[in-house]
Order: sequence, then C-alpha cells, then structure tokens
Amino acid sequence: MARNANINDDARIVAVKPPAVILCEPQLGENIGTAARAMANFGLADLRIVNPRDGWPSEKARAAASRADHVIDAVQVFDSLEAAVADLTFVYATTARSREVPKPVRGPDEAAAKAVALGAGGQATGYIFGRERWGLNNDEVALADEILTLPVDPDFASLNIAQAVLVCAYEWRKTATDGVLPFRLSAEEHPPAAKDDLFRFFDHFEAALDEVTFFRPAERRPHMIRTLRNIFQKAQLTEQEVRALRGVVAALERRETRTRRDRGGGENGD
Repeated sequence: MARNANINDDARIVAVKPPAVILCEPQLGENIGTAARAMANFGLADLRIVNPRDGWPSEKARAAASRADHVIDAVQVFDSLEAAVADLTFVYATTARSREVPKPVRGPDEAAAKAVALGAGGQATGYIFGRERWGLNNDEVALADEILTLPVDPDFASLNIAQAVLVCAYEWRKTATDGVLPFRLSAEEHPPAAKDDLFRFFDHFEAALDEVTFFRPAERRPHMIRTLRNIFQKAQLTEQEVRALRGVVAALERRETRTRRDRGGGENGD
C-alpha cells in the first residue's frame, strides 16, 4: 500500500513498550490469524500461543492475518501458560464470566491505562485470552495479576477471540498515543470558504429561487432565507464545495423547461 502523504507521523510514534497477547490453546488457525490482524491494526506484534490445537505454523492463520505477516512470523509457541508469561511482570486474564478467584476486575480502558503506565517504565505486560469454546479456567486466571472484562450484554457475553483482542488493542493504543488519529482533514488542501464567497453563493442561490417563485407566500421569504442560510452555515463548506454548489445553481438556471407532454403526460396531463 502506498504511503499517504496526509498521514500524521505522530500517529506512528508509540514510545511505550507494547503488551504481549497470549492465546491459550486456540482451536482454529483462522482465529489466530484474525487476532494477529487485530494486533497489527493497533501496533502490537508480540503474539504468544499456548498449545494450539492444530499445531504451528498454520497457513490458515497466515491467510486470515491479511498481511500481518510480521506478527505471524514472530509468533512464539509454548507448552504451558506459565512458560508463556514467565518473562512478563504484569498480566491480565480476559474473561466474560465472574470468577471465584479474588482479583481486581478492570474494564479495557482501565487495563490499558495501567499497561501503558507500566510499559512507559519498560515493564513487560500481557493480555491472556482463553479458548474459543470456554475461555480460561480458574487456575489459568489465578496466574494473572488482574481480571479484564468488557462491558458486554450479560445475556450474550461471548466474544470471538479476535474481537476481544481488537477491543483491548484499540484501548491500549488510544491510551498510548493520547488518541492521536492517523489523519484529519487538511485545511491547506481543503480551505474553508471565506464568508464573502458564501454570501455570493447565497445571493446566487436565492436569486435562482426567486426566478422559480419558490418563496411563497412572499411574507415568508425572510424566514425561509434564514432557514436555508443556516443549513449551509452549519455545513462549514469548503471553497471547493461552494464552487460546486454555484455550478449546480448555474446549471439549473440554464435548463430548458419541459412541458407536461415532454415528461410523458397527455394533453391534460393524463
């Protein structure tokens, strides 16, 4: 993909150690791949897999990753969850169910705030995600420092692994970058219309409406003009948009008036 010249380079700078994503005994390569893609979307690259059911490497995972090859190529596979988190200093266990394990429960935004704060100090953090069918067991949750859960509908709480990874990765990056967006509308390329240009458009537009006796009854004209002008003012039109609207009005002024017969009706409009 070609680099967009309008991309905000500040959005590429994340001066925080990113968390690892640990998938515990995932069953489908496709889910590993879509999780990798979600990670890449938000700048995460450390993917760890514990005992994948279908083994590793997985062509299905690579295909589903949709060009997040740098994540797939760096995958680490472990025989146990303990080994997968051994080098981390703070870990979240993600779950949609209440647990008997007495640990603090955080939302994704709270978890991101702590992961970013720890990462800013160079500490290694991670998020553990469970199996597709039944998530993590209590012994696995016990290995984590805190529990992370999402504000889902309790009657339909199960998420696809990639969806859960996406939400957590999104919250982490939003926090780590202070919400810097990759691009915004460029005022240099799309300058706002000057009031003078806008007023000339109003005069042109209203004169065209007068020509077709749009303002009826006449005493309502000032109110209708205010309403129409307010519509365009709220749109915060650019110079290009005002020119386009002027062209539309000019084209309508030059159109030929068709009779009812021309439009397909009979002598009496039947």
